[in-house]
Amino acid sequence: MILRFSLPFRTAWGQRLMVCGSEPSLGHWNPDQALPLRYHPDSGRWMHEISVPDDQPGTIAYKYVLVDERDNSRQQEWGPNRTVAYDGRQFSQLVLEDFWRAPAEPENELFTAAFTRALFRRPAKTNTPASTARIADSVVRFQLEAPRVELGQQLCVLGSDAALGAWDGRKALVLTDSAYPTWTAEVALEQPELAVRYKYGIWDPQEKKLVQLEAGDDRVLEPFTERRTLRLRADDKFRYLSTWRGAGVALPVFALRSNRGLGVGEFPDLKLLVDWAVSTGMKLVQILPINDTVATHTWVDSYPYAAISVFALHPQYLHLDAVAPLQDAAAQQEMETLRQQLNSLDFVDYEPVMQAKWKYIKQLYQQEKAAFLADPEFQAYYQEQRAWLKPYAAFSGLRDRFNTADFQQWPEEYRTPALVDQLTQENAPDFDDFGVHFFTQFHLDKQLREAVEYARQHGVVLKGDLPIGIYRHSVDAWTQPELYHMHQQAGAPPDDFSTTGQNWRFPTYNWERMAEDGYAWWKQRMGQLARYFDALRIDHILGFFRIWEIPEHSVEGLLGHFSPALPLSQQEIQQRLGWFDYSRLCEPHIRWHTLQRIFHGQAQAVFDEFMEDAGAHGAIRLREHVRTQRQVEAVFQEKTTADPTNADHYKWLRTGLYQLINDVLFVPDDLQPGHYHPRITLNKSNSFAELDEESRWRLYDGIYVDFFYHRHEGFWREQGLVKLPPVRYATDMLICGEDLGMVPESVPGVMKALGILGLNIQRMPSNPNTEFGHPNDAPYLSVVSPGSHDMSTLRGWWEEDRQITQRFFETILGHHGEQAPYYCEAPVVREIVTQHLHSPAMWAIFPLQDLLAMSPELRRTNPQDEQINVPANPQHFWKYRMHLPLEELNYNFVFNNELKVIVEGSGR
Repeated sequence: MILRFSLPFRTAWGQRLMVCGSEPSLGHWNPDQALPLRYHPDSGRWMHEISVPDDQPGTIAYKYVLVDERDNSRQQEWGPNRTVAYDGRQFSQLVLEDFWRAPAEPENELFTAAFTRALFRRPAKTNTPASTARIADSVVRFQLEAPRVELGQQLCVLGSDAALGAWDGRKALVLTDSAYPTWTAEVALEQPELAVRYKYGIWDPQEKKLVQLEAGDDRVLEPFTERRTLRLRADDKFRYLSTWRGAGVALPVFALRSNRGLGVGEFPDLKLLVDWAVSTGMKLVQILPINDTVATHTWVDSYPYAAISVFALHPQYLHLDAVAPLQDAAAQQEMETLRQQLNSLDFVDYEPVMQAKWKYIKQLYQQEKAAFLADPEFQAYYQEQRAWLKPYAAFSGLRDRFNTADFQQWPEEYRTPALVDQLTQENAPDFDDFGVHFFTQFHLDKQLREAVEYARQHGVVLKGDLPIGIYRHSVDAWTQPELYHMHQQAGAPPDDFSTTGQNWRFPTYNWERMAEDGYAWWKQRMGQLARYFDALRIDHILGFFRIWEIPEHSVEGLLGHFSPALPLSQQEIQQRLGWFDYSRLCEPHIRWHTLQRIFHGQAQAVFDEFMEDAGAHGAIRLREHVRTQRQVEAVFQEKTTADPTNADHYKWLRTGLYQLINDVLFVPDDLQPGHYHPRITLNKSNSFAELDEESRWRLYDGIYVDFFYHRHEGFWREQGLVKLPPVRYATDMLICGEDLGMVPESVPGVMKALGILGLNIQRMPSNPNTEFGHPNDAPYLSVVSPGSHDMSTLRGWWEEDRQITQRFFETILGHHGEQAPYYCEAPVVREIVTQHLHSPAMWAIFPLQDLLAMSPELRRTNPQDEQINVPANPQHFWKYRMHLPLEELNYNFVFNNELKVIVEGSGR
């Protein structure tokens, strides 16, 4: 049997096409042995034939590859491998009439799980039309990949041949979705010797008629008269009349409020939020990370980005009643009383909530233990998840046994995971210390997957959140420390959130080690997230290009540097600056007038306790025990413990000493001696201000600007193109990147090439020359939003700075010459929301607080109580909770319908 490959493609000089696949003649997936195609100028097609056995059916998989001999590069076409079944007993020839699947096309994202599993899922397959292949000499199989077809509709082909309806919309050839999102139909043309003009359309099976024909020119099928031939016409994309756009709502799971909760949002509450999304026209629910963060059993664990496991779910989200009723009537009554007490609070009181959860989880475990361990569903879950589940259970049990998650403080025999198998055996004497975590994770997984399936059935996408870092005292660091630089800290350079940068205290990644096994850890992590989510937000996606790496002796972020980077050698600095003096450039520049400015009347006392004369020109240096911020932190922690009544004063002194330590112009590179990074925002430092004018100009314009905005662009682009693809293509989730802050110029291009949606926040425009972004300027492959969990809400922001508010009111909302209202009233919020909904961006996603702000009756009284996180405060308590139950919100038909009208009116 002959298989003929046929692909129309216009190449540039030096380019050629090959096909690589599963057959020996296609190279067995070895690109170096792929089959070269030959160009036929008369048809504009690249073609070649191979032979396959004709005595039995078979299947081949293949993909086209564009080879550019100018740079020896190879580019595979976009999408999964093509597969085709053949049967030589039926046909003597199979002609594969394909089209190149171009990467970086907006329509490609319609093939992600967000669309195929949720928005356009097709739970019931339609009947496959009977094929005419057995009774015809020549058959055409029309094939089109098209996920964007509403449930209850089908695709069809309408064309000039009588077998395609002869342009009569009532007689179109209907395609089957049995291989959705691929649609197919086989037909014997009435006049195959003639060219056929045709188009795809949307078919209503109830009305049995064509309801929409695709845009663009007619497609053309060339004449073909060869006998016993199957022509597989794999056409290129349905040509929609408009792009698809949707709206969504964002809220952390812990912030959900329901009457059945226990002082915190729980996974079943997501179903209530999905109900509300459906009633308001929302197509997506976005949440924050939901991994277990229990490290200290205190409110500090409320921080959702410091997970002790990137795989385990947080026990706070378990709905106890859905596990089993407590058989102890007194305990059940006690839990009901606690439910009323905790649900009456207007915030998540983390510690009492978690104490209650653990108390009843342990009771339920003992009550259900025998049946649970014998449950086939649990056994299947255990076998599938044990690679991470066993180490996690062991870690959690040891954390509680030794009262710390810092495994370096555990007895020596437990500082590595060598005893995991022994500890987690069912017959081990202390098995219950670990088995309770098997029990908890199994039920958390079960409840979350039920909520996910509920969302998919209702056409709603559940969007998760991937933290960029891992927690230092986590299962991941315990089991695979070689994957991380434990001696470094990850964070973010100064931005609108924090003028001194952010120090997340997470270790940075050892990317070189991760690459050795093809980024297996990342692929496993993404696979676990895909178990629950059809879309994903990658937190701080810039970290895949370069991370802000902070030395372990720093508390704040100013003394960090980008990693990887191209630091400056001492010789290069000397050439460009004209001089090099280590003590002047790399050590804190402290003079007496600086102390007076920072510490005022206490300057002398501060000097006497913490400083000493450094010699010439009035130079002052810190004493040896306070030369790093970590040393200063330890000193004042001890002072505060001994004298808590003066805590505020000690905090003020500590901040002043931090400021002095930050006052340097270059940061030494920790890997390359004699190489240096300019300190971020050095132009705002006291040390910079006290340089002579020429040195300031040479340092800032000649070194700093080039270093941060030009020197690394190509270098960081290469980093992103190496690290991001394994993560991006590990699953079929729709991927969105949080690309705020100091964004290298190469980032948007790499994200677009990989089909990763960017984020556009109106108050943090990507263009540094504009004060506010306009949603109308957002590209299609992006998300627009008025804010994020790291910001104040619209109402809170509106009251922060009257001058900024006035400029926004006039320039962005168009109220020129009008006085902006003092408070962000409901009509103003409605304007902002509507403006975002009409953006060309694929998604407009709103914090729930901002949507409720459109209703004077539903909005919270004090907008300051609605902010989820304050990035400038590293000790922030994440305790925000909705002020009204979801049950009540779902019954507010008037507001819900008004919002739905606005959403649908925008075309979303």
